[in-house]
Amino acid sequence: MCGIVGYVGDRPAQDVLISGLKRLEYRGYDSAGIATLDDDSEPHLARSVGKIAELEKVLSIKPHDGKLGIGHTRWATHGGVTVKNAHPHNVGDVFLVHNGIIENFRELKAALKDVDFKSDTDSEVLA
Repeated sequence: MCGIVGYVGDRPAQDVLISGLKRLEYRGYDSAGIATLDDDSEPHLARSVGKIAELEKVLSIKPHDGKLGIGHTRWATHGGVTVKNAHPHNVGDVFLVHNGIIENFRELKAALKDVDFKSDTDSEVLA
């Protein structure tokens, strides 16, 4: 089980995403993260292990600008509880959060043998 929240609007996305993730923390407390897109279309990614309070500490050091973004709180099913396995995942310009299990992810990873995977999760194969 995981919690996913997204926002597009006029307010700072970081604040809305964190607020939403706090409400969804019961769905996943292993790790959390957000990805935002600032006004110059520059993506920003922040992830942490542990509760949302740990993500807030990361964001207090380097806050995100922008008015759109996605957030995720994780309950690990594939891969350990590490920052590299926290969502959102990103590959190039794609930022992804996922809730569920990709049963054939090993086969997909094997077929994508030229791809340099950065996590141990099943979700990254989608990006």
